[in-house]
Parts: sequence; C-alpha cells; structure tokens
Amino acid sequence: MNSPCKHIGKNQRTLSKTLSSVVYAVIFPNNAKAREVHARYIRCIQCKTRLNALMCACCQCSTFACLTHIHDHMATKEHLFAVSVETGFIYCYQCGDFVYDRGMEDARRDAENGCRRSLNLSTRSIWYPGAAVVDICHDDPTRIVRFSRSSIRGLRGLVNLGNTCFMNCIIQAIVHTPHLKDYFLTDQHHCASSSSHSKAQCLMCELANTFQEFYKGDVTPYKPNRFLNLVWTHARHLAGYEQQDAHEFFIAALDVLHRHSGTYDWFLRAVIIGSSLPSTPNECNCIIDWIFTGKLQSDLTCSICGCVSTTVDPFWDISLDVAQEVLRSPSSSSGSPQQITLEDCLHRYIMPEHLGSNAKTKCARCETYEESTKQLTLKTLPMVACFHLKRFEHSHKDRKKMDTKIKYPQFIDMTPFTASFRERSTGAPESKTSIVTDLLTTNRNKYGFIVRNNIYWHYHFGLLIC
Repeated sequence: MNSPCKHIGKNQRTLSKTLSSVVYAVIFPNNAKAREVHARYIRCIQCKTRLNALMCACCQCSTFACLTHIHDHMATKEHLFAVSVETGFIYCYQCGDFVYDRGMEDARRDAENGCRRSLNLSTRSIWYPGAAVVDICHDDPTRIVRFSRSSIRGLRGLVNLGNTCFMNCIIQAIVHTPHLKDYFLTDQHHCASSSSHSKAQCLMCELANTFQEFYKGDVTPYKPNRFLNLVWTHARHLAGYEQQDAHEFFIAALDVLHRHSGTYDWFLRAVIIGSSLPSTPNECNCIIDWIFTGKLQSDLTCSICGCVSTTVDPFWDISLDVAQEVLRSPSSSSGSPQQITLEDCLHRYIMPEHLGSNAKTKCARCETYEESTKQLTLKTLPMVACFHLKRFEHSHKDRKKMDTKIKYPQFIDMTPFTASFRERSTGAPESKTSIVTDLLTTNRNKYGFIVRNNIYWHYHFGLLIC
C-alpha cells in the first residue's frame, strides 16, 4: 500500500527505526521504569505543559513539546516528523497534518498492544469491513455517516425534567466513561431477563439505549425520563421531584446497574477489555464492579504493643474532607494561603488518626481493649476513581455548606496513596497512575458537568439543559 504522505515514503527506513527503538518505547511504555519516565519527564520544552492531548515528540531528536511549540522546533531545526505522545500518530511538518502510513500504523499498533499486555489489558486490532458490509454501503450510501474533523461525537445536552440536574450530571459522567462506552457501543450487554416486560425494567438496558442516543450524532437535547423512572422504581428513596444529592444518586445508580448486570458479564468483559474471572469467589464479576470498585485498606496499630490489624473493604468512591482548617496549605511567600488541591485532600485522607479512649479496639496480641492509631490507604485502585468532596459540615442543629475551592489536576499520580507505597521502606514509586478527570461541580443549588472531548473541555450547566 502506497503511503498517502510522500515524505514518509522518502524517509521510511530511518523513521521506522527511530519510532521502534526510541519513541514508541516512551509513548507506549511496557515496563515500570518506562512508565515512570513517561509520567515524570514528558512535558513541553517551552511552555512546560504536561501530557495534554496535543503533546508531541520529535522523531529526529529527544524534544517533547505541545503541537504549537513542536511546530516551531521543527521549523527551526528542519526536522520533518513528530509523533503524538497520546496516540502515537505521526505528524508531518511539510504536510502540516497528522498522516497515515500502513507500515507505520502496524508498528504503532504493535507498540500499543505491547503496552496494553503489560497492564493486563486486551489488545487492539484493526477492523476491515467484509464484502457484505461493503456491498451494503455501495447499495445504500445513506447508511454511511461521515464525521468531519470538527465534529464532537458524544456531546449532547440533557433536558432538566424538574430539579433533575443532579441526575443529568451523573448521566453525563457515565456516558463519557471510556470503558463503559466501549462496552455498550459494541453491544456487549445481554439482558439476563427473557421477557420483554422484565427487560423494560432493566436499567442496564436503558443505559445501553442512552449510549446509543448520545453517540448517534444527534445534538438535540435528550430527555432521560425513562432512566429517571427506573431509578425511582429500584431506589424508592430517591423518588420525587425534589432536588437530590448527586453523590447519593450516583451510588444508588451504580447499585441498581450492579444488580441488573448479568452474572456472565465476565466473559463479555474479557473479550472487550481483557479482564478475567475474579480472584476470589466473593468478588463480583459484573462490568460495573470491574470499572468502579477499588479496595480500601484500614490498618489499626495498637498504641501499647504496636500490633497491626488490617481489614480490606471494597469501595465505589472516596469521600474527602475539604474543611480549610485541616487542609490549608502553608502560606506562600506573599503571605496568602496556597490554593488547596485534590492531592492535599488525598494526603489528609491517608494521614494516621489517633483513636482516643472513647474508641478503643481489642488488640489481638494484648487481648485487651486499647487505644490505637488508624490509617487508610488504597489497596487496589479502581479503573475509574470517583472522588466525593464532603462540602457539608454538621454542627449541633446547623448544616453549613463549605465553599472551599479545590484545584483539580488533569493528571494525578495515585502511587503515594496506595498501601504498597506505604509498605515500601525505600525507593521511588515503581509506576505512575494518570487519571484524566471528568469534574462534577456545584453552583449554589444547581449542578454542572465538565468533560474533555478530544482536545476540548466542555462545561454543561443550566436550568433547562445540562
């Protein structure tokens, strides 16, 4: 197959060697050391931006830069090619665009699959339409949907059905969860109910329909009345048109989805995202738990003998304190306090807490009730981590909302908050965990939603549409 970019054809041997030996090893790291390099050192050489969607690596030197500054670098150094750090796609300076070459794409996919295998994920493959699909498209061209480069699939407003913005922001977050999108858009949910009436009561089936509505290209606001009705049916404490708590709705919706997921989802999940059977019989194997469930480790240390008692429990979310008096960072050189970050909240979450005389626990070694110190750490990280900011403070009969501003990073290293990191006495973190955040925020009594779609961030908020 001839390359559509003539410049690749002229430099294919050199480019292929560079990509295979250097660039792909950094872009798609397949070992802990390479992942640490990827997370710690890749940033724009000029503006110092870290790992945004347009970060590129020069194929002819060791320069990393955002697309704007890599273009300046290539012009100055007369270098021809760069590669996207996020996708591995090749950018040609002379063409002024990302270009395709069959041989380069095969090498890129091999490197990506090597990285995915090292993380125990399924590999990706290219789908080529069969003769039947080609014939259908030729016979009925109207069935072909063409997306322009400026199109933004998956972005669609939700109609506020009456104080339901709390639900709308949760639905927006769910339909923009990548693994759930892959799962539902490839028709992997097979309802365990056989009758049409039972299927009509399945929230998983309704969520599958919601995904279809979001990604079919329609941009008119969608009414999630069916989704709301099913949650009311299966979580009756949320029924009614009063304003509800988004966090409470999220947990209730996950619980219903978990209960409506088929017990044989492990097989479907293994096909699409490379998972396997749960390691213990008591672990759930549904797609919801596989994506959202993590394990929280709680260590109780006896203040008398130092005996440590450990318990591990599953969690769907991490509730973080945002009270300024416990989270305030040291003052900056200007005298004003620094902005509180999500990392500050997480560090506060794992700080040891002394349990006083009113909360004594029985020590297994002393065999008496003694004071102890409690520390929480993350035993196993979920595929998607959900953070709940506890903004309401209760004192006596008052219930006050805290307006503490929390700074969210686009990427966060979760290693320092894990049990394995705490247990290591020396040495740097073995790997970096990066999380792209979809943010839920509140404005007085209304909820909004922020999501990244490709390279753009979109904010949804309003009385009628969210």
